[in-house]
Amino acid sequence: MFFHASSTGRHARADIAIDFGTARTTVLMASGDVAFDEPSLTCFRGFDAVPAFVAAGAEAERYVGRVAKPLKIVAPLREGVISDMDAARELLRYATREVRPRRRFGRTRALIGAPADATPAEKRSLAAAAMDAGISHPEIVPEPLLAAAGAGIELEAPRGAMVVDCGAGVVEAVVVSLGGACASGSVRGGGAGLTRALIDHLRIRHHFRIGFASAERLKLDVSRRLAADEIEAQVSVSGLESARGLPRTIELPVAELAHVWERDLAAITEMVREVLGRTPPELSQDVLEEGLLLTGGAAETALLARRIEEGTGVPTRVADNARGAVAEGLRMRMGERV
Repeated sequence: MFFHASSTGRHARADIAIDFGTARTTVLMASGDVAFDEPSLTCFRGFDAVPAFVAAGAEAERYVGRVAKPLKIVAPLREGVISDMDAARELLRYATREVRPRRRFGRTRALIGAPADATPAEKRSLAAAAMDAGISHPEIVPEPLLAAAGAGIELEAPRGAMVVDCGAGVVEAVVVSLGGACASGSVRGGGAGLTRALIDHLRIRHHFRIGFASAERLKLDVSRRLAADEIEAQVSVSGLESARGLPRTIELPVAELAHVWERDLAAITEMVREVLGRTPPELSQDVLEEGLLLTGGAAETALLARRIEEGTGVPTRVADNARGAVAEGLRMRMGERV
């Protein structure tokens, strides 16, 4: 079964499960309790020479925008896959420090979610980072399948169901039936891609520089305004004028930023349309009857569900536990007896 695919060929019960996301990392114990749930960030000293680990998670987040050489903030993942092996290793080691065996030769089996479209090399990098962090048996599981199970979809049912998992690094659509993925597609970038698009827009059009954290706050502000149909409203953001390098706060019309928003949503909608176009007719009918389900931290992005529904003609809704769907899927997977 696609859902039970393993990077190691082993199917023993896992000791822990890890939702290693671009924005956040969550570690679950075998009991289902959360052992760690913090931002996917690390901080190193002397990164250009021999990097020394300083902090990770929430502690590293407090340093964002406030560090200077020799300190450097590093995000281990970009677009859902590892972009820095040192940072990935140290974050995984930090996040699992309380749940790994204390004895020298203790073994830890872990389920780790990864994008379904991750290449074999990307999966090997994830497994290698996990083993370097002290996890002896990592098992890589496709996140869209985890999200579908966590959102309440019965994967083994002889009916088609479609989930669009909206993460910070990648948005993936998958049609599932009889325990397998019948059609899938993805757009790299996810919620973080929209944040970077806002940064680029202000830099190019207004010659104004803002950091990622400020852009995230701007994105949330714009999202609230768009959800309330306040297209004529203004939003403020603080940053630096490129010409003079001086701090300043500027006001921007939501209508201007809505164009950036719509470009991002259009790419996701087109990807979903393509996946539906590759879906067998019988399963397409099931999807039309059941509707599309959005999961992931970016599922509640303003206008996303509306644009997908308008572009596909399929009823679209956000899962009740959208943000925790992958973690819930991991919890369910750990509870299986194999």
